[in-house]
Amino acid sequence: MNLNQVTLPVVDTDAAIAFYQGMGFTLIVHSPHYARFECPEGEATFSVHLSDAPSASNGAVVYFECTDLDARVVELQKRGFVFSRLPTDERGLWREARLQDPSGNTLCLFWAGQNRKNPPWRVPAAA
Repeated sequence: MNLNQVTLPVVDTDAAIAFYQGMGFTLIVHSPHYARFECPEGEATFSVHLSDAPSASNGAVVYFECTDLDARVVELQKRGFVFSRLPTDERGLWREARLQDPSGNTLCLFWAGQNRKNPPWRVPAAA
């Protein structure tokens, strides 16, 4: 299996489209209640769908990998994006910055290098 996409609930589709396009994502599907984006790097996509309630309380965090994390955060700040956490080295051997989209969804821009899938504490493969 391969992960196809993650869909986030939003309270304003147009605001979400403007936000994610402003971050550099490419809009590939658009309807009044749904939008889908391609990530600037790789093959991943994600989408948003219209919802009656903001999602800030659901606890989900969407992680977007950025090899140029610090420079990307500076660039986004220049465009007016506000981060709740600036790039910080974390215990899990990665570096991350966090912000929220207009509906309150938490986004984490991060860089973990090889530790992304192969941290020192990775579970050994089954024999």
